[in-house]
Amino acid sequence: MKYLAALLLPVAAFAGIWPDNFGAFHRTGVQPVDVSDRPLWDEYGFQQAEQAQYESGVQKFIATAYRLQDSTGALGAYEWQRPSDAKPSPVAKLAVETPGLLMLAHGNYVLLFRGYKPTVGEIDALYQTLPSLDQSSLPALIGYLPKDQMVANSERYVTGPVALQKFNSGIPPSTAAFHLGAEAQMGRFKAPGGELGLAIFSYPTPQIARERLVDFQRISGAMAKRAGPLVAVILSPGSPDDAERLLAKVRYEPAITWNERVPTARDNIGNLVINAFELIGILLAFFVVAGLAYGGMRAFLRRGGPGGEADRMITLHLSDQ
Repeated sequence: MKYLAALLLPVAAFAGIWPDNFGAFHRTGVQPVDVSDRPLWDEYGFQQAEQAQYESGVQKFIATAYRLQDSTGALGAYEWQRPSDAKPSPVAKLAVETPGLLMLAHGNYVLLFRGYKPTVGEIDALYQTLPSLDQSSLPALIGYLPKDQMVANSERYVTGPVALQKFNSGIPPSTAAFHLGAEAQMGRFKAPGGELGLAIFSYPTPQIARERLVDFQRISGAMAKRAGPLVAVILSPGSPDDAERLLAKVRYEPAITWNERVPTARDNIGNLVINAFELIGILLAFFVVAGLAYGGMRAFLRRGGPGGEADRMITLHLSDQ
């Protein structure tokens, strides 16, 4: 029994991601994927990677899936692995393609298709089969990078010191202070004086961002700005004027969620009055029907009794005692 459990353990640890059939294609092989640069994958919350081969007649393609802990980790892996020459694809919000590749991120998954580009319907059907799918919202920070003059596919999402060292080693991890809940979105921008690298760090509160701003300003050659809980940083710009114009485009717009009870028909005083009158009408109709029934029964008994005996009253004559 122990030997059987030992044999089944690797099988249980490797839970399949790709289904047996994908559209008109049938899966002919599947295997786990070993990832390189494992420390960065682990920082993004890497859980599992699987590659499958599909065939339909003479047509073949390879599909690879990476499952991360949540949608934030999938976003970071997607922006990191995305080809620099890729073009946006309409199949998903986060999707790009090259002549031989389709890549997309959905929930906590990053999916790659080589040799075949699925339709929206095929991808939507695949979403229904993905195990342990997390569909939490993407971080709002990705919307704060300016869109003007951004270098295509240069965005990088940073959740810890490993990604920071890889994508912007000029910022010390102690300055970013990830232990305080920091995350960052980075990108490169075209400018007359040369490309600029912009990093926007998000903190839980504006107070923490204000304290972090002081440390960012101590970095040699750095230009930094705070906007609400955000700190925007440009390191060693070729032109301070270009950097100043780019920093001015970083604006914090808080998203306020107001939980308010939605009024129903019960809260309308007019409906309450109408319902009261309806109840009164129902009661009146009931009493009228009940009275007519009672009166009809007494009339029937009076008519059926000999000499009206059935309608006589019994008197006790207590006053004669």
